[in-house]
Amino acid sequence: MNHKALVVIDIQNDITKHYRDIIDRLNTAIEWAVESGMEIVYIQHNNLSAGTRTFKPGTKGAELAPELRIVSDHIFVKTKANALTSEAFSEFIRSKDIREFYITGADATACVKSTCFNMTDQL
Repeated sequence: MNHKALVVIDIQNDITKHYRDIIDRLNTAIEWAVESGMEIVYIQHNNLSAGTRTFKPGTKGAELAPELRIVSDHIFVKTKANALTSEAFSEFIRSKDIREFYITGADATACVKSTCFNMTDQL
């Protein structure tokens, strides 16, 4: 078993309108991870805050960007910055005994940072 995963965080329509130029690089990373035999995981943010204008569940803005290469059904929804708050994602990690992570996403100062910090603290 490989015990590795590429985790793609929040590459959704609401945030990618200014990040279209990185999607090709993300797709290259996804291709590399596939060739390396890694699990590919997608994290999707749902913003449940009242009055929110981004990542509203059920909207086009909350959907994964159509240009993003989707190679697995491992799509997990979170409602907070830290992806580990998704119980389904945390359980997936445990069930696959994943020990090494490659993390990428749209905002390194928010959800990516929070997830990385919490992974080192909790795993």
